[in-house]
This record gives sequence, structure tokens and C-alpha cells, in this order.
Amino acid sequence: MNYDVRQSLESVALGPAFARDAVGDWVVLHTKSRQEKALFEDLSAQSIRCFLPLVNSPKLHGKRRVWVEEPLFPGYVFLKGTMEQAYFADRTRRVANILTVSDQIGLDFDLRGFALALSKKGEFNPYPFLQKGIRVEVKSGPLRGLQGYIEDPTRCDRIVLSVNLLHKSASLDIHGAMLEPV
Repeated sequence: MNYDVRQSLESVALGPAFARDAVGDWVVLHTKSRQEKALFEDLSAQSIRCFLPLVNSPKLHGKRRVWVEEPLFPGYVFLKGTMEQAYFADRTRRVANILTVSDQIGLDFDLRGFALALSKKGEFNPYPFLQKGIRVEVKSGPLRGLQGYIEDPTRCDRIVLSVNLLHKSASLDIHGAMLEPV
């Protein structure tokens, strides 16, 4: 797979886990049930660089509709650091499993796409893992530089972003005129 991180992605403030001075490798923390936010807060309090993509989801409480921030990938927090920091996360008793990452560049590329879309208030929709598609890049608008896939060239109103390591995807609705094949 060809990874082409554009300058526009680098210049966007994506968070401390994506800073140029971030030391260490990506580690995926598989959390215990409903512990993602608490683990993220624990790690952030210790200045450990991590990434937890959150999306707003509507929930019904009685007759009221409220919006709740939920993890885009339930059960996972992404840590950028040393194994010592991953072991610290494990000692919080919120982690079920620590997954090492063999394709560091690929995971970094995947997560940067999600971080860019979330920083620009992109609204993700659940999407089945996309195994094949046409690679495209957003050429204009606030998501300029974002790369993802479209499933069907006749319907290019949705761009799909994936985390290949987890075999999980999410989609963003976008105007097809903003997309260009890579």
C-alpha cells in the first residue's frame, strides 16, 4: 500500500499523539467494556500521548433525545509511546489486551485521516470494513488532503476511512466533485 501523507495533513493540529516530536511506536490498547474514555483520561493525566476518536450519537432518555460522545471504535484506544507507557496503561486495570503494531506507517496514516476529519467536525457513519475500492483524495474544502476510498465510482458521495489493523471502517458524506482519484 502506498502511503502519501500530504503537507496539509501535517500542518493541521491533530493532537499530541500526532506531534512531530512524539516518541515511540503506536500500540493499540484493547480495553475492557466501556472503559475507553476513562483510560484515555488516565493516560492524558500522565501526559501519555494517545488517541481516542469520539463521535456524537443520539440517545433516547425517556422522551428526550440527547447527544452522547461515544468511541468511534468501541473497545480501542491508540497509544503513541513506549512499551513502559503501555504497561502503565495495563496497570490501570482498564486494558484487556495490548496489541503491538507491525505496520507503524500504515496505522499512523489511517489514524491521521480520522484525526483530520474529526478536527474538522466530520460526521462519521458506521460502515462495514471496505476490502477493496478506489482510492481518492479530497481536493477542496475543509477536508482537503484527506485520503480514503469510494466503493462505487458511480456513487461518489461517500468516502470510507479504515483502520486496516482492526478491520474497521467508517464513512463520511461528501460532495463527489471534491474527490479526485489518487
